[in-house]
Amino acid sequence: MDLDAVVAIDVHTHVEADGHGHFSLDDELMDASAAYFKADQLRTPTLDDIAAHYRERSMAAVVFTVDASTATGHPALSSEEIAEGAARNNDVLIPFGSVDPRQGAAAVERARHLVAEHGVRGFKLHPSLQAFAPNDPAYYPLYEAFSELGVVALFHTGQTGIGAGLPGGRGIKLRYSDPMLLDDVAADFPDLQIVMAHPSVPWVDAAISIATHKANVFMDLSGWLPKYFPPQLVRQLGTLLRRKVLFGSDFPVLTPDRWMASFDELEVREEARPLIFKENAARLLRLG
Repeated sequence: MDLDAVVAIDVHTHVEADGHGHFSLDDELMDASAAYFKADQLRTPTLDDIAAHYRERSMAAVVFTVDASTATGHPALSSEEIAEGAARNNDVLIPFGSVDPRQGAAAVERARHLVAEHGVRGFKLHPSLQAFAPNDPAYYPLYEAFSELGVVALFHTGQTGIGAGLPGGRGIKLRYSDPMLLDDVAADFPDLQIVMAHPSVPWVDAAISIATHKANVFMDLSGWLPKYFPPQLVRQLGTLLRRKVLFGSDFPVLTPDRWMASFDELEVREEARPLIFKENAARLLRLG
């Protein structure tokens, strides 16, 4: 990837459909998520569609799915195919894998395979959707593997649009995505680079504290239009957090165009913008 050719790196881009007509979630959860985000664009672009979308904007994107097969009973999309598609579009796409932590040793083995054979740069985990407490020592062998492999662990935090508005939220428990659970992981694995996805509402103050306390923890800004960011987060984007936050949209439910237009309404120091949009992610992902 030619870093000079891209103006931004979106670190949070979902692959919701593969080339075989399979989707990342069942219809009910897909519809609930789209309604929550008021998404009016194509919800299920292919990997090549995603690449074209970002190429047109001179942006790069981290692409991934979420393997929550144990908790949901819904088969996951193939992280191998996502990595292959990213390799086909390596001018703009950066592959992350996903494994189901509840599969124990098999998840560890698969993580090693995805790095060694497919070159993924990190892994996406969604504690609420995958139904696991990230600070449970049962999952520490997976983090040990991530740390040894030198890959990034991107954890969903806070509210989720998946299951939103459904009875019981379809059984999805928000408490698993409390960022304070990741403080334990960050302390116990100081060499593991962790990204807390989203502004972590309703726990934004905890997320800010963790990001400023732990050198190995970052925040991405995806999943919320910036005009809705909590004010304490906005105040610190250009100061304490300027080297700890990363641009992310949550494509396809939030597009980079929609996110950027909203971000332009914020008062953020100009010198912080290149860090947030590109430089922090390039450093974290060891690009270039």
